[in-house]
Amino acid sequence: MTSSSFTIRSVQAFGYRYPLTTDVITSFGRMADRPAVFVRVEDTDGYVGWGEVWCNFPAPGAEHRVRLVNEVLAPALVGFKAQGPSAAFERLTQGTSVLALQSGEAGPFAQAIAGIDLAIWDLHARRQNVALWKLLGGSGSKIKVYASGINPAGSERAAEAALARGYRALKLKIGFDPVADRANLAVLRRLVGEGLLAADVNQGWTIAQALELAPQLEAFGLGWLEEPIRADRPQQEWKELRQKIGFPLAAGENIASHAGFAEVLGERILGVVQPDIAKWGGLSACAGIARDILQSGKMFCPHYLGAGIGLLASAHLLAGIGGDGLLEVDCNENPLRDRFCGPVLDVREGAIELSDAPGLGLTPDLASIEQYRTA
Repeated sequence: MTSSSFTIRSVQAFGYRYPLTTDVITSFGRMADRPAVFVRVEDTDGYVGWGEVWCNFPAPGAEHRVRLVNEVLAPALVGFKAQGPSAAFERLTQGTSVLALQSGEAGPFAQAIAGIDLAIWDLHARRQNVALWKLLGGSGSKIKVYASGINPAGSERAAEAALARGYRALKLKIGFDPVADRANLAVLRRLVGEGLLAADVNQGWTIAQALELAPQLEAFGLGWLEEPIRADRPQQEWKELRQKIGFPLAAGENIASHAGFAEVLGERILGVVQPDIAKWGGLSACAGIARDILQSGKMFCPHYLGAGIGLLASAHLLAGIGGDGLLEVDCNENPLRDRFCGPVLDVREGAIELSDAPGLGLTPDLASIEQYRTA
């Protein structure tokens, strides 16, 4: 086993876009392509790790985050001797806190730092010659998954395709026409049978709309209703909604602080909590939070809707922490995901199995996606 301290030689981000034939639709906007920002970190001993930065929105976000990593954050890490995998996360978070405040860009900074952090954890696990899920304390390599990103248009076809690929749980995007939303949920419930069915409003309702529409979803036996109202609405609104429905509420992808997660874990409003390791916190913050989620009696389901490296890291986190949660896997076409998510692509009876190879167990071949590179 190699020393847990290491010196960082280089940090580099690469940006890509895969053009979609069918837009990904949410209640707040469309995605005409699938962006990705991959991060490569190398230490002075020649070990390499890979991470990914959340960059879905706004439309030009990927290129901006590539520059944040390469021009602002990388110079602060080259030559840095890290005493363990979380040292760089702390250094970058503290070192850029005033800059993030001054620029009003706390989100992009947090996302760029998270991607670097994921790469460093992969590097660290490779140094220790152990699979990342084992390094995080996992006792088993098998985790449950669900098919996400099912659009309101063509939802039946997308759901059938996901079930044919081995999925046994589905999540539909709603928050559009209420009658059409309920019709789509009825079709998906029939298709998935007794399997898990969840719905995601993407913060699309006001509290008045949520109080009217959410109770109308009781018949579908939802595993959870995700972000029905804005994530930053007062706790009282979330509590009022929780008292009106018999199924769990879910959120977490838009919580970006230890205090924010501590607040939702301290009350009974959310049943499912969904941190996104590429959006805030990386593994340095989110591994501990995931343990806290389980300890609080809630379900830990990693949020993820990006490319393959971050998805694979999310799978390792879920396997490492355990619990009854499911990994979110976007079911829309995306080679930037499929080529780099390894065993997550091999779904059997609603589950996937990670390998015992060191780190993430995968080294991405960036040359294979050169035609999609933008930055």
